[in-house]
Amino acid sequence: HMFQSSGQSVLLVAADTYRAAALDQLKIWAERVNVPLVSGQPGGDPGAAVFDGIQSGLSRKKDLVIIDTAGRLHTRYNLMEEIKKIHRVSGKSLPGAPHATWLVLDATTGQNAFQQAKAFQAAIGVSGVILAKLDSSAKGGMAFAIKDQLNVPILFAGLGEGVEDLEPFNRESFVDGII
Repeated sequence: HMFQSSGQSVLLVAADTYRAAALDQLKIWAERVNVPLVSGQPGGDPGAAVFDGIQSGLSRKKDLVIIDTAGRLHTRYNLMEEIKKIHRVSGKSLPGAPHATWLVLDATTGQNAFQQAKAFQAAIGVSGVILAKLDSSAKGGMAFAIKDQLNVPILFAGLGEGVEDLEPFNRESFVDGII
């Protein structure tokens, strides 16, 4: 929604091929914001979905291709290897891709979110973080450690479940909220 509002054409790619409701959820969001969606086969290879999605974005002359991958625990070796593969496949599909790698973290998980960010930074290089659920009782204090120790910026804050509830992260407001 935000990118479209700024005049960019967007394509969504559903690369979470294992979780039954993942595609259904992303379809609903694609319809809400009127964005085309490309998806992999249920139970299929997420890397193939990424490759096909990027190729579709290129052929449709889209400004931006947003790839939604499965959530994963940083402690699960096989899932971390899969995200590394997805990262490599995107670069094979389009030289220089991915141009940004954003990690969505649940602000309610506390310091575990820092450990997740650290593992993902080591595995694929994270260029930014989205803190979800900052509208709840979460304080999001791990944002300081992510920025300070990993030098990864917090880009957006999720403040609800509506299309306009993902806002650019405002450092001053965040610090004021904690203090």
